[in-house]
Amino acid sequence: MASFSSTPEWDKAISAIAESSNVLLLAHVTPDADALGSALGLGLALQSMGKEVQVTVGEVGFTTPSSLNFLPGTDLICTPENLRPADLVISCDVSSDARLGSVKSILEAAPASIAIDHHPSFTGFGKIHLVDPKAAATAEIVLELIDRLEVPITLDIASAIYSGLTTDTGSFKYQSTTSHTLRTAARLLEAGVDSANLSRLLFDNEPLAALVMMGEAVSRATLVPEAAAGKGLVYTSVSIEQRPGLDELAVERVIEALRKTSEAEVAAVLKQADDGHWKVSLRSKTTVDVGSLANQLGGGGHKYASGYSSKGDLNQTISELINSLNKASNH
Repeated sequence: MASFSSTPEWDKAISAIAESSNVLLLAHVTPDADALGSALGLGLALQSMGKEVQVTVGEVGFTTPSSLNFLPGTDLICTPENLRPADLVISCDVSSDARLGSVKSILEAAPASIAIDHHPSFTGFGKIHLVDPKAAATAEIVLELIDRLEVPITLDIASAIYSGLTTDTGSFKYQSTTSHTLRTAARLLEAGVDSANLSRLLFDNEPLAALVMMGEAVSRATLVPEAAAGKGLVYTSVSIEQRPGLDELAVERVIEALRKTSEAEVAAVLKQADDGHWKVSLRSKTTVDVGSLANQLGGGGHKYASGYSSKGDLNQTISELINSLNKASNH
């Protein structure tokens, strides 16, 4: 999809922010560091401009995941049921309005709204679009917006933005990493970001229960060598009972271990959400477009990293995944 970001869109976004007093920032449900870090980084910038700022996720009773509670600006986070009225709503890293959860109606009713995203599968909701599929992370686009607002980059803003940038690029090892991404990272380090500490908190800081859960999930992994036209699929699943005391985000780390499987082009982790439904995270290495596949199944994402939610039980979800993967690979 061509970039939605253009000079008129930037101008509209700057004007909407200038005319606002109360801003609500939305990250997608089950937020990762790019979604929440982007929202918090932008929220801190807007707060420094004198705006009243709220940040939320469309999950009733939402609290910051323990794995992200070190992010700067978490004091801006409110539960969706306790929000104050806002005259501008900005979504961060949300590819479709379905991923807004319970706050979808708030964005739809907002007098002004901006969608900031980098997913090729962005569905076009909202009134103003700052969308660039070439960006390595939504955090990159948010930083450009902050620059255009002429807000100084504080250490807290830089740390929130860096967290989104490094996680969505897999510590700068994914195909999405560009020379611009690395220059952006260098700039954030020059602002004082402690990359070693943030990397430890983001990638190397797990409770023992999470490590046990991940080990057991990998031990249950199944290889389907004939899937994806013989390129191979490896998958595993984690039910609610198999992650006692852990939130959904803790399961997301499993895919990083599974995607290393040399016999499979595609890796999948099926995780049971708190509401009982199954969510599927997908990764591919070089040839399979899992973003298009996820989009066909009601989700979205990137060519090499995507996800979707299933309405079926575990066995139905596995069958649907394998059948869809085979159809996509045979075209």
